[in-house]
Amino acid sequence: MELKNKVALVTGGGTGIGRATSLELAKRGAVVIANYSRSQSDADETVQCINNDGGRAIAIQADVSRDEEVRAMVQDAVKHFGTIDLLVNNASITMHIPMDDLESAAEEVWDELFAVNVKGMFYCARAVAPFMKKKQKGAIVNLGSIAGQTGLGSSLPYAVSKAAVHGLTKSLARALAPDIRVNCIVPGAVATRWWEGREAQMSSLAPYLPLQRISTPEDIAAMICAALEQDAMTGQIITVDSGQTL
Repeated sequence: MELKNKVALVTGGGTGIGRATSLELAKRGAVVIANYSRSQSDADETVQCINNDGGRAIAIQADVSRDEEVRAMVQDAVKHFGTIDLLVNNASITMHIPMDDLESAAEEVWDELFAVNVKGMFYCARAVAPFMKKKQKGAIVNLGSIAGQTGLGSSLPYAVSKAAVHGLTKSLARALAPDIRVNCIVPGAVATRWWEGREAQMSSLAPYLPLQRISTPEDIAAMICAALEQDAMTGQIITVDSGQTL
């Protein structure tokens, strides 16, 4: 799919991988809706960068864990641009809990992580699907994590939520075919603000990776755009981790 002039919704589009993806989509000629939940200043800055470079972008607030807010966001985007062609389900949260501390993985932790990381992605896909189906063409990319493949991560509930995202991708790919393609990009360690305060840990990891480098948000953004462009691919789980899980 040619991305030029396509309308792309990026959840969590103001920071980290979401910001890099918003900027990369704009470079490729797409119109960008940068969603945010709380980081309005970051989303506004991302939008300003795009508009200053001659692109088209707006920021829209919505908590993706709330279906009514997602539906309102999509309707607002359609009012501005007429449709939505592309969705990048990037918005995710985590909580840092030692993997063996089962008692700290309380019910509210599970509920909050699954509400954003899994149900939020489903809500967004469901809300945009009618507009894509109307044009008989659309593409969705979900953001997974190697935590969902290895079982290791910032917390046990986070790892399980990302495994669920991988499953959601395959189920949506079947449910929305043939008009809408759904794929999942699975990052390993990425140099985003999630690693703030753990720079030493990141630096110590890099030499042990086959490529001896930590992925950047731009690395992941490039693969997200490639997945959006590839018309012959759906239901795929694509790992980008500098060989971390090799």
